[in-house]
Amino acid sequence: MCERRQEMDASIVIPVKNGGERLNQVLDMINRQETEFSYEVICVDSGSGDDSVETIKRHGCILKQIPPEEFGHGKTRNLGASLGTGEFILFVTQDAMPADTHWLDQMLKAMKTDTNIAGGFGIHYPYPDCNYPDRLMLQEHFARFGNENHIFFLTAENRKQYEENDDYRQFLTFFSDNNSCIRRRVWEQIPYDDVDFAEDQFWARKILEAGYGKVYCPFAGVYHSHNYPLTSYGKRYYDDFKAMYRVYGMVLCPTAKAFRRGLLGDIKHQCGYILRQRQITWKEKIYWCYYAARRNLIRRVASVRAVRYFSLPEDERMRMDRKYSREYLERKR
Repeated sequence: MCERRQEMDASIVIPVKNGGERLNQVLDMINRQETEFSYEVICVDSGSGDDSVETIKRHGCILKQIPPEEFGHGKTRNLGASLGTGEFILFVTQDAMPADTHWLDQMLKAMKTDTNIAGGFGIHYPYPDCNYPDRLMLQEHFARFGNENHIFFLTAENRKQYEENDDYRQFLTFFSDNNSCIRRRVWEQIPYDDVDFAEDQFWARKILEAGYGKVYCPFAGVYHSHNYPLTSYGKRYYDDFKAMYRVYGMVLCPTAKAFRRGLLGDIKHQCGYILRQRQITWKEKIYWCYYAARRNLIRRVASVRAVRYFSLPEDERMRMDRKYSREYLERKR
């Protein structure tokens, strides 16, 4: 007869594939959390070729291994959640490191402020080596949600704006599994969809429209940022904008005029930020301004391709995914 596992306050679920040294740092910080809440760490590895499995075992985590072809952003997180006993399920990615030893405590306390809160998310900080456009994006994005814990509901007062304004709908339903928490009893009713991308955004929209709330907790932060090769952003943005269109119906560049105006506006805004950085040389400023211009052009071209995808027949969609989608290529490996 199997011994029943102790029920925990929280289950921390981490999808893993080739996490490298960053995974070791993330698990170390998670194990150092100072909290009165009990918690377990569950890692679902989908075919790592490095030492990730050994790292997971060394940190005493619950390990579930699956073949690479079985990975899915939604279904893999559902699998990890199903292996736990926690009243709350926290999701982080293998490269999202809690900013301090109070991350878990702050997130659970925010979730407990209202029993109608289905999910919560915390702030993202850039790593020290983060590129300047992403630094600015992270600062401005999370500043919109405020400096204190804030609960969001879809109500009679904001429903019209939610239905008619793409930007507001995206703001209200923003949710990020790089640093999130969901209530298990709600997840059992509304699990993640088995989708290629943006499982967190789909879920947040569902729970808000079902009458639940979400909480933003700026005191439960993680470090999370990337420095991908510039040439890789086309595929990443293509997948992002396909997801944004599916979830919100968002079209970044509805006209050629909007394309040009938005591109120039973003470049001016980001270059202004870069030029104000006193800690870097003029040579570095010129490089980062060039980088910002190139990346913004790539971003808007990808957004046009992503929206065009939905007007094409199935065989043409497959052709576009083979050429432009990072998610498609990852699934085929």
